[in-house]
Amino acid sequence: MSPTGTPETPNKPHTATEPRAASGTPDSGARSWLREHSEIGVGLLLLVLGVLVLTDALTMNVDIAQRGPVGPKTVPVVVGVGLIVVAVLLTLDVLRGGRGEAEGGEDIDLAEPSDWRTVLLLAGVFLGNAVLIGPLGFPVSGALLFWGSAYALGSRHYHRDPLIAAGLALVTYFVFNNLLGVPLPGGPLMGVL
Repeated sequence: MSPTGTPETPNKPHTATEPRAASGTPDSGARSWLREHSEIGVGLLLLVLGVLVLTDALTMNVDIAQRGPVGPKTVPVVVGVGLIVVAVLLTLDVLRGGRGEAEGGEDIDLAEPSDWRTVLLLAGVFLGNAVLIGPLGFPVSGALLFWGSAYALGSRHYHRDPLIAAGLALVTYFVFNNLLGVPLPGGPLMGVL
């Protein structure tokens, strides 16, 4: 017993299973604050993107013949300003205590881990398309992109999927190349198409 009449607790060393006192390491307070306000990172990313878009738009060389009421700088400036405004509003909301709600899909089990196989297959398909679009052209690389994406997402119709992918790639090629005037590489099929 202490002189004041309260029972004394023996001094014992701190173990890893016991919680540390609130005055733990100075770094732990900063880490917990950052963990609770992690959405500020998204705001920072949006701010950086907005500044980059605005810088690029404002330093764009515009030919006098391209000027009009809405020139080529208009949309990038609007997008850049929008990104900066959203970044500031998001950061203010997070600092005032706002938190993003956890996503709750009706057929998604949020306790399940991520399906990294599908993510890696899709990343490989997109990377393969980027590599093959030059030598093979869009009709072939696009067909591989569409078929590979369908396969990565679970479709196992080995006779139907390649035909649909080839048709979709050809339609996309004609729409962009002929109707919209956006030239896509035709590859070896350039003379045939």
